[in-house]
Amino acid sequence: MTLNKVSIGQTVTVKKLSGQGATKRRIMDMGITKGVSVTVQKVAPLGDPIELTVRGYQLSIRKADAEMVEVE
Repeated sequence: MTLNKVSIGQTVTVKKLSGQGATKRRIMDMGITKGVSVTVQKVAPLGDPIELTVRGYQLSIRKADAEMVEVE
């Protein structure tokens, strides 16, 4: 399952990042790495952006980037 399929309020653990190059680096710079817990706080009406809580910080991530984050 990918991060963009997670329901609001659900907490999941990152299993794998499948992006490459600058996209993967941008996701990792946000603190989204393998093994970290992520909670989905809010999703915009059209699905972009997705607001998350990662390591106690509030973040917004694009839907296209969320598709590259595999979770369990």
